[in-house]
Amino acid sequence: MEKQFQYKGSEIFYQVYGNGKPVVLLHGFAEDSSIWDQQVSFLQHHCLLIVPDIPGSGRSQLLAKENVGIEDYARVVKTLLEQENINQCILLGHSMGGYITLAFAELFPEKLTAFGFVHSTAFADNEEKKNTRRKAIKLMEEYGVYPFLKNSTPNLFSEVYKREQPQRVSNLIEQGRKFSKEALVQYYAAMISRPDRTSILEKANVPVLFIIGSEDVAAPLEDLLKQVHLPKISYVHIMQNVGHMSMWEKPSELNKYLIEFIEHPF
Repeated sequence: MEKQFQYKGSEIFYQVYGNGKPVVLLHGFAEDSSIWDQQVSFLQHHCLLIVPDIPGSGRSQLLAKENVGIEDYARVVKTLLEQENINQCILLGHSMGGYITLAFAELFPEKLTAFGFVHSTAFADNEEKKNTRRKAIKLMEEYGVYPFLKNSTPNLFSEVYKREQPQRVSNLIEQGRKFSKEALVQYYAAMISRPDRTSILEKANVPVLFIIGSEDVAAPLEDLLKQVHLPKISYVHIMQNVGHMSMWEKPSELNKYLIEFIEHPF
């Protein structure tokens, strides 16, 4: 069921499926809620699944303020939970959605029974990464969104997937045409300014899930292995021959790990 609410003048859309334990799935950069379709088709039979379009993605309107931070998106998620009268949930985020998840865990820890990262990190951007994002912003401002995504999107997938599923990779690139330059620039600016939040992992009093791709260049295995020991309780899955997009690359394996985490009696 599609629903919507207002957040500081922006209309936010989200989908609700099933019933039971509340679980929120947050998509990443240059994606919308449809990136989770293969997870939704499975998980909706096991829990109350809430899948929003982050402001500026899908049908959700961009946040109309200057200097938007990752924390602003976390506050949108809190408002969504209030809209649904949900006191606590499991929050799972892919890539940028993982950054939002961690900001939410810092701001509203009492709202979480567990949380997790699907190819994401608690580290802040290093200077090299920040400069790469700044160059991307200039490219998008000069040439538009599509040329940038056409060049960058294939890097999210493993070599095997790119070779065997070129049409799927192309489909994700084409979906990028729906994004405004303003939205993607806002996301990148928010990511550049986000702090290191490894201390939030150390303080976490709830279980934390890590989904890691062995070929992920955006959230590298070596970086994630420096973080998985920080929470008191960690669930760690390293997916072989997977890049940054296990939702598409190995959906059945990912679904297995997600349901095991969701159904654990926390």
